[in-house]
Amino acid sequence: MNKTLLVTGASGQLGRGVINHLLDTFKVPAAQIIATTRTPANLADLAARGVTVREADFDDHASLAKAFAGASRVLVISTNELAVQGKRREQQLAAVAAARQAGVAHLHYTSMPNTEPGSPVLFAPDHYDTEQAIKASGIPYTIFRNGWYDENLFMAMPQILASGQWYTSAGDGRISYGARDDLAAAIAAGLASDASESTTYTLTGPQAYTTAEVAALVTEVTGKPIQVVQLSDEALTEGMKAAGLPEPIARLLVSFDAATRAGGLGMVTDSVEKLSGRKSMSLGQFLEANKAALVG
Repeated sequence: MNKTLLVTGASGQLGRGVINHLLDTFKVPAAQIIATTRTPANLADLAARGVTVREADFDDHASLAKAFAGASRVLVISTNELAVQGKRREQQLAAVAAARQAGVAHLHYTSMPNTEPGSPVLFAPDHYDTEQAIKASGIPYTIFRNGWYDENLFMAMPQILASGQWYTSAGDGRISYGARDDLAAAIAAGLASDASESTTYTLTGPQAYTTAEVAALVTEVTGKPIQVVQLSDEALTEGMKAAGLPEPIARLLVSFDAATRAGGLGMVTDSVEKLSGRKSMSLGQFLEANKAALVG
């Protein structure tokens, strides 16, 4: 029996990556793929390939249930609504309810590592509550706890290289950075599979690094030295605010360093390679391939 696979947030980088792997790596017929987004016009290229494109707004519960209709395996990519506390949780719980209403056979969700209460990451409760709602829904599920993307380094690295200083409160904590495309391939494999058991995967890169080790790799690739400056969480927050970041964003970013320092982001698993069937890109390889984006 043909199964219909649905991906939410399909105009985002991870969503597009998953759909591209469904089509090109796992050879899923386009007629069996549904891509949802708030902006269908942005997916005209996928529609041209034969993918069904539907509008779905996480703030419009009725639109979610309508979009999910007829889909047997659904991937809910966590939303990027971080400006209003609690809004992302509300959106994602609505998606779980819509999946149940639509009779989805298997629900997939992109979470983050170590979401349990006590995580320093300020948005961890959004993921934890969504995971609990999925488990309570009665729908068989696959939860992908995505580690930190290599691409996250692009946000601050140009400024770090320009100044020569990397301010952090992560201490000797490690992050198992992974290339977004590697994680997308693993998620696509899980979505395209016939697996029916409920399971949770933690998806990471192949190695975990301290801030100092990442700085050394970046220096090796760019030739530009970086001095790592360790600060307290409070001093780092104040420094970010002084640099112009709104306090909620500064506190969110510092919570990542706190989680790193506590060991919450350093787990390394082989789930990406086992699911995708391919070798993961190392952080060094990624940095070399993206040198231009690092220097800004």
